[in-house]
Amino acid sequence: MQRIANYGSFLQAYALRTMLEELGHDVQFVDYHVCPPVIRDASESDGRLARTAKKGLAALGGKAPLSQRLAFIRHKKNFAQRYMPLLGVTERPNYNPQLDCLVIGSDEVFNCIQKNTNVGFSPELFGADSQAKRVITYAASFGNTTLEKLDQYGKTEEIANYLRAIDAVSVRDANSGAIVNALTGSTPEYHLDPVLAYDYMGKCDRIPNLRTDEKYLILYAYSNRITEAEGRWIAEYAKQRGLKVYAIGGAQPCADRFIDCSPFEVLAYFKNAEAVITDTFHGTIFSVITHRPFATLVRKSVGTGYGNEEKLTDLLRRLNLSSRATYDIANVKQLLEQHIDFDATDAIIAEQRQHTFRYLSKEIALHTV
Repeated sequence: MQRIANYGSFLQAYALRTMLEELGHDVQFVDYHVCPPVIRDASESDGRLARTAKKGLAALGGKAPLSQRLAFIRHKKNFAQRYMPLLGVTERPNYNPQLDCLVIGSDEVFNCIQKNTNVGFSPELFGADSQAKRVITYAASFGNTTLEKLDQYGKTEEIANYLRAIDAVSVRDANSGAIVNALTGSTPEYHLDPVLAYDYMGKCDRIPNLRTDEKYLILYAYSNRITEAEGRWIAEYAKQRGLKVYAIGGAQPCADRFIDCSPFEVLAYFKNAEAVITDTFHGTIFSVITHRPFATLVRKSVGTGYGNEEKLTDLLRRLNLSSRATYDIANVKQLLEQHIDFDATDAIIAEQRQHTFRYLSKEIALHTV
């Protein structure tokens, strides 16, 4: 999923590629053919271009200042041209190449019961039709696809067959692990998302030194997902603290500025923020690796709507940071004022980084046996 115009997708792809290169491997990104989604409804367009246009119109019709909405649209439009070359992703798709080892993941590569026409139900994300000698996964996630949804949509046995054919399965969350265990009878390994597993703040020389003339709070969320009530609360909180609100990742009505920057500059902005409010998986991770006071807003899944409850609560639990999550914006002030023991969290991450490199070293090397 490296072609998605999203900071989290970019940084997890860059991190995994870099870790594999550190192990001495030549790395290329592999594309998958997008197939129709399992869930079909009138709210999702069948065409990629139509879906993109719909998102652009939604951004234009939002309540953020027009200048921010236009800046956001330019950001999305230019993302691939600006940043894909930094990953080594070519304009021409790379389908089914012959490889020693195909590594699937990270990200929600297994989230197959959803209605996003940009992803759909794509068997290649489970290793189908691979030309690789060996297929493994790393920190793969089913997102909010559950066993119940697989049964409901008649995909249980098909997914089970795909999973059984994978040589080594690694997942990043409990829901994904439970599905793998139930469908294969085997317990997968658990690993951190690559943005945590790779030491960005200690190793990456692409992160610039950034200084601003004003103190700011980062609001990291997709456009149109922060409610009006949440936006009013955030604006008032920032005003009381003498902070500007910088929106990253989406245009927000309550923001003073929309920041259009590179993925590496995102981490620089996080590093210098006074506080972070986010409702995303990677926004939470960016806060953790830059040691910022943060609060994570959790969204429940409703019907076929997309929520983040499964992955966010699991991530924070694994980092011993469950106290940073809330379903209610009114709790954010208290969370931002609480001390975070980042030393304890860093110790967990350091141990898990060793676990990551042992797994990748072992499983990729097995292709020569």
